[in-house]
Amino acid sequence: MKVKSPEIKQGIRASDLVEMLGSTAFNARRLGEAAKICKEMVENDSFVFLTVAGAMVPAGMRRIIGGMIENGFVSCLVTTGANVVHEISESLGLGHEIGSPYADDLELAEKNINRIYDVYIKQEAFERIEEFLSQVISELNGFYSSYEFLWEIGKRIEDENSFLRKAWDKKVPVFCPTLHDSIAGLHVTIYRKNLQIDFFKDVNRMIDLCFQKRKMGVIIVGGGVPKNFTLQAMLLAEGFDYAVQITTDSPHWGGLSGATLEEAKSWCKLKPNAKAVTVYCDATIALPLLYAYMLDKSVSRQSEK
Repeated sequence: MKVKSPEIKQGIRASDLVEMLGSTAFNARRLGEAAKICKEMVENDSFVFLTVAGAMVPAGMRRIIGGMIENGFVSCLVTTGANVVHEISESLGLGHEIGSPYADDLELAEKNINRIYDVYIKQEAFERIEEFLSQVISELNGFYSSYEFLWEIGKRIEDENSFLRKAWDKKVPVFCPTLHDSIAGLHVTIYRKNLQIDFFKDVNRMIDLCFQKRKMGVIIVGGGVPKNFTLQAMLLAEGFDYAVQITTDSPHWGGLSGATLEEAKSWCKLKPNAKAVTVYCDATIALPLLYAYMLDKSVSRQSEK
């Protein structure tokens, strides 16, 4: 096959562009390959984990995560405590504002504004989050896994666009192995009465999910704990059939976020013949394009039936 230049015309569909990128080179081709793997995951009724590290919710990716849950493209979400906290902020109508990475941070501090690169969030948001979470936490007693705790949060959220609400509605587990390493974890510590978050219940449930007798897939956004927590659960099972990773890190630093999916095969976390690709790209670019492709192709298949 020859490299083909994309034939971009006015009104081009995002899915068509992504498909054409598969015949180019470098990470454009990898993105096209990733799209095809994601499409095959859905077509084969795979159980798909989506792992999300980084500041994806402050960056505006929450509706994409929610849409992937709502449309059945992912069966389980694994994310960080920070993304959970910022999702609660969004669902309470507080949101995030476009800022500048070149701002005077001391001046922002005086104005009670917190900066996440080029995104701002007011301190008021965290005060409202505390009010919301303190009420939820004080109502709960007993031992909860992180996903059971987040379901309790999700069912109390009125915002229909919240991925925590969608996860509760569809009973999609949302694991947060770093819940204690977040503002939400601090609030659990302060306001709990007889509530205990049992992270070993998470491990048991993750292993059960990995032992299902069906095709298994994973979409990895970033890396870190969500990636490792998901891949290590597969150590006792047979390995993933499909894997897509989006990262800006490089493998030669030895860090997990840059570790290749080929390396994961040495641990038997992926099957030897697994279809896998790593896309070296900012996830705020690659993830929306992948979702647009999956959504469009899914709609197309439904219309053809």
